[in-house]
Amino acid sequence: MAYTLNTKVGEILDDTNAVEILEKYAPGVSKNPMLALASGMTLKAILAMPQAKEAGITEEMVTKVLAEINAKK
Repeated sequence: MAYTLNTKVGEILDDTNAVEILEKYAPGVSKNPMLALASGMTLKAILAMPQAKEAGITEEMVTKVLAEINAKK
């Protein structure tokens, strides 16, 4: 099944191929302890958080990364 904005962060982190691609765009992100706290949240919920906006994370960016992850599935 393809990952979407409704996918939970934990599901993506369980996929080693997906983590490899995430690391390409954001080195060290998979080791960030804050990400573990968000494992039960969807990507859409993360995007709605002010911290995501402050970090410059956009829906377009996440959609692009998801497309690359899904292409390698």
